[in-house]
Amino acid sequence: MSYLSAPAEARTAEGNTKIGFLTVPEVTAEAQQIFDEDVAELGYVMNVSRLWAYQPVTATGLFNLARQANSADRLSVRQRVILVAACASAFGDSYCALVWGSKLAEASDADTAAGVLRGVDHGLNTDEQAMAAWARKVARDPNGTTAADVQALRDAGFSDAQIFTITVFVALRLAFATVNDALGLRPDAALRNTVPAVVLDAVKLGRPIEEGA
Repeated sequence: MSYLSAPAEARTAEGNTKIGFLTVPEVTAEAQQIFDEDVAELGYVMNVSRLWAYQPVTATGLFNLARQANSADRLSVRQRVILVAACASAFGDSYCALVWGSKLAEASDADTAAGVLRGVDHGLNTDEQAMAAWARKVARDPNGTTAADVQALRDAGFSDAQIFTITVFVALRLAFATVNDALGLRPDAALRNTVPAVVLDAVKLGRPIEEGA
């Protein structure tokens, strides 16, 4: 039985009719496609996919917009992972901090990832440290940034066009996280067993991982 044909009661990991603070939405063909992609990659449907089943086309559009923003300057996978891990932890979003902290552990090592989540960037090179610092400033207080903060990015080797791309990318990730956090979404229970222990220990913020196996 697919999620498309399953009754609402069967569509959450806990077997209830809630996803975050909302009721489980009806699953459209577009949402089912996202669910199927989750299962193919992870073996289960992520809570974030269940929530965005309310507007799967919007979710897809948001990620496409992030890819479009990056199309000219081509931030590397490692750079994007650093940006999301840094901004998510500064913003207080446990879900993205855990998921992207794990991705950063794969791109570097678990201790470096845990450090970035805690705001300690010793495992990053100079330009990566500048990116992470900027991502945290944008997440915490975008009105508090200064020309000197932008100059620090230039001094690290980034052009103004790249700085704009970095900022747009971080802002779009924050928009996504804002919806998830405001609506009570909790990180998947499976993350408890897949995230490196030091990364788990570094994420002492936001909503706790859901109960269950």
